Amino acid sequence: MILVLDSVGCGGAADADRYGDEGSDTLGHIAEACAEGLADRAGLRAGPLVLPNLDALGLWLACTASTGRLPAGFARPPRPRALAGYGIEVSQGKDTPSGHWEINGAPVDFAWGYFPDARPSFPATLTAALIAQGGVPGLLGDKHASGTAILDELGEEHMRSGRPIVYTSVDSVLQIAAHEETFGLERLYELCRVARRLCDPLNIGRVIARPFVGARAGEFRRTPRRKDFAIPPPEGGLLQRASEAGRTVVTIGKIGDIFAHRFTGEEIKGASNDAHLDIALATLAKLPEGGLAFVNLVDFDTEYGHRRDVAGYAACLEALDRRLPELLRALQTGDLLVITADHGNDPTWPGTDHTREHVPILAYRPGLPGGGLGGRASFADIGASVAAHLGLPATARGTSFL
Repeated sequence: MILVLDSVGCGGAADADRYGDEGSDTLGHIAEACAEGLADRAGLRAGPLVLPNLDALGLWLACTASTGRLPAGFARPPRPRALAGYGIEVSQGKDTPSGHWEINGAPVDFAWGYFPDARPSFPATLTAALIAQGGVPGLLGDKHASGTAILDELGEEHMRSGRPIVYTSVDSVLQIAAHEETFGLERLYELCRVARRLCDPLNIGRVIARPFVGARAGEFRRTPRRKDFAIPPPEGGLLQRASEAGRTVVTIGKIGDIFAHRFTGEEIKGASNDAHLDIALATLAKLPEGGLAFVNLVDFDTEYGHRRDVAGYAACLEALDRRLPELLRALQTGDLLVITADHGNDPTWPGTDHTREHVPILAYRPGLPGGGLGGRASFADIGASVAAHLGLPATARGTSFL
């Protein structure tokens, strides 16, 4: 099982300055804020960041190897239970697809297309085609924006006019928000399929449907029926190797969307991290020998990272840590659990976008000793290691650490 803690980076990458992210450190800065009492929130959490189970696996070692410093409040157990280190992204950008595809053992070898931070952000030919082919009376937004703030800004006008809200960010993405009831969910998905075709020549990584509900500004909320329309991933990844070998593959959360539903086996979605952990536990109970489960826990990113909510992010990490023993108990001798991330999203950082960071790698095998992995030259080493563990053909890229 690969468990991706979406956006839980562990220190700025060597090339972070190219992205305006030099000095970012999602885990380190959250731990620091907690230690200083800056992440206290009545009824939610207080005090230092408490992650004893992740710490015991070796999260402290992954962070220390990445940044050269121990995060505030980490216990530093004498010996990690897992193989612990960090991964360095070789793909360009700091997007969800490139991070996951590289974890899968097939890094991106091309440059993503991006929309400029300007008004308007989208080429006039793209917006005209989307209006005409999508059958909508016009568009709202057409700029870089926070996905929650833009609902309060334009949600009421969208409901009055029927014009969908179209926006982007520093990521390679076009997002379309529409009201589930007044616009319609299936209509939103179809509009996104049109946008996907139009974005293909521009190398835009994802078109994302962002359905929401509510009656007025301040009450709008996004629903769990988000849907990503992604460029197909590169050939030779772990999911492809497992599928072509006839292995059982289960993908949980938004993994199916990220991989454009290619080689993603049984796709299961829930509404939260807790729901996805419940699904992961049920999957482990029935996954046959040689099977593969690939899980994304997205709440860290969407609910707290992009919203720059340090207290919420810390509480979400602590909630995962409390449930981690359930997952470890479900593993049997011969199983492998890899806990990692796809990029950073430092909630103390300016703006609302991802941060270019190293990611932790914790590879736990029941009954086998842990140790240090140091820095791995690519996230692809994860896919290569899982392929080796399962006795599958080697992935397109990556070197196994097992």
